[in-house]
Parts: sequence; structure tokens; C-alpha cells
Amino acid sequence: MSDTLSETQRKLTTIFCADVQDYTRLMGEDEEGTLALLKHYRDAMARLIDAHGGRVINTWGDGVIAEFPSVVECVRAAMDVQNELADQNAARPEDGRMLFRIGINLGDVIVDGDDLYGDGVNIAARLQASATAGGIVISNTVYDQVRNKVAVGFDFLGPLAVKNIADAVPSYAVRIGEASSETLPPADTAHRSGGEADVDAGSPMPSAASSPLQALMAVSRPMFWLAALAAAVLFAINAMSWKGVFWSAWPVLGLAVFSSLVWVLIQNRFDRLLAGLGVIGFGIAGINILTWHGIFWSGWPLLGIGIVAALYRIVRRA
Repeated sequence: MSDTLSETQRKLTTIFCADVQDYTRLMGEDEEGTLALLKHYRDAMARLIDAHGGRVINTWGDGVIAEFPSVVECVRAAMDVQNELADQNAARPEDGRMLFRIGINLGDVIVDGDDLYGDGVNIAARLQASATAGGIVISNTVYDQVRNKVAVGFDFLGPLAVKNIADAVPSYAVRIGEASSETLPPADTAHRSGGEADVDAGSPMPSAASSPLQALMAVSRPMFWLAALAAAVLFAINAMSWKGVFWSAWPVLGLAVFSSLVWVLIQNRFDRLLAGLGVIGFGIAGINILTWHGIFWSGWPLLGIGIVAALYRIVRRA
């Protein structure tokens, strides 16, 4: 009895819990392919967890449990995991994509060898089960530590009931790639008095964009449609007043490049850097065509862009 007690101890740690959405369906459609893809994605996940100072504790079925000494690095690792897997899933058919749900909790756990047990782990698993496919849900203990340290927004989901735990756990969804229009409860409420958000009066509201990039993303959709409308109007005016000169080509090209860059910013299906390089290449090729004098000079900058894109992909996959 005393030997068993000497081998176990308690500690405060950050638990990362992930599993695959619709894993049973994927296995039913293609067992071997699903297992191979699961291994590939787990390897990528383990690499990113290790890069942020965490360690994988256990894998079972389609799940992964890891722990981190740093709450901030755990959240950053989860965001990197979801972004990298989204990039890889973009190349797959929609019904064949493998999407992970991630839950993160900071709590007290029992350490038994290399394994962790206790309510801290159970809460992380419950948070993971409540996450959307490709999403991240964190507990209020995690939120309190990262809300002013990670350049990302959060959406309050309300109190989450956890089996065998008397008090519901306030939870938050981490916004990935796009700011949300949802707002949190007022700043004068408390986490544990009714499951509402606790926001210090002097700190930024979690519902607001946490960076200039997110602020721009919040207004990027109307900008995209306004640019498209302006291009259509210019083209129509040129056509209706046609005198043999296609003068609207230049503003239309500029608006096309601008609206495409805005689209790159607001989408989360493709790597934004690669998509942005593609738009820039399109713009350069368009200038070459509009100033055509029999010389394909844009070939050199397009070659340079292609080399940069290839090197970027090699580094990302390394």
C-alpha cells in the first residue's frame, strides 16, 4: 500500500485532449486509408506538441492526450495543430477529411508513472467532446491564463456539465482564422457565480478582435463584395461607352487583385501565404498581358514566386 502511494503524486498541469470527428464513419468507408491518415496526422500533432514543450501521454483509438507545463504554449500548440491539419485537409475531398476536436484544461491531476488521472483530465475530455470539428474549447482556468497573452479571440459557450463534477465548468471556444461576431456577457459578472464570463474592466473584451489582423478580417467580407461590385460597374460603363479602348482593364485588374487578397484573408481552407503568392502572381501576369509587346517578362518574377512557395511548403512539412 505504501509503495503504491509513493509512486503516485499530484500536480497542476495543462491537459490537451483531442479526437477525430466522425471517426466511425471514416473507418467504415476506408479502414486502411483512415488508419494511415490518422497515423500521419498524429505524427504531425506530436511534432507540434513537442515543439511547444509538451509531451504526448497516451493515444487510444482516435484520441490523443498530452500535457504542457505552460498554458500559453498549450493553446498555441492547439492552434498550430488545427491550422496545419486544415492545410493538409484542404487537398482532400470534403467527405474524406479528418477533423480533430481539441479540449484544453488547467487542473490538478494524479500522476501514476507516465499516466495522468483525475477530474483535470476528465474535464479536458468533456471540453474536447463539446468542440466543433476542427475547433478548440478551453476551460475558464485556461482562459484566465491566456486571454491577454495569445493574439486570438474567444467566444463564451456557457457552463459545461461534466460527469461526477458538481459545478459546471465555464468554457470558451477559441476563434481560429476568423473573428466572430458573437459577444460575451457583461464584464461585471463572474465565472463561478452563474457560469458567465469574468472580464476585468481594464482588460480587452474577449469578443473584440485581439489583433489588427482580426480587426481587418471582421470587415473584410463587405470589402470583398464592394470591390467586386465596383469592378462590375466599371466594366459595364466601359462596355456601354465603347470607343475601341478597354480603359477599364486597369482598375478592374486592381480591384480583382485587391478582392482576391481580401478573400485570401478571410478564408481558412487554404494556406494564406501560398494563396497570397498566387494572387500576386496573377496580378503580375495581368500587368504583363495588359502591356504586352511580345515579351513575356513576367516569367522571371513568377519563377521567383514559385520557388518561394516551394521552399515554404518544404519547410512547413519538415
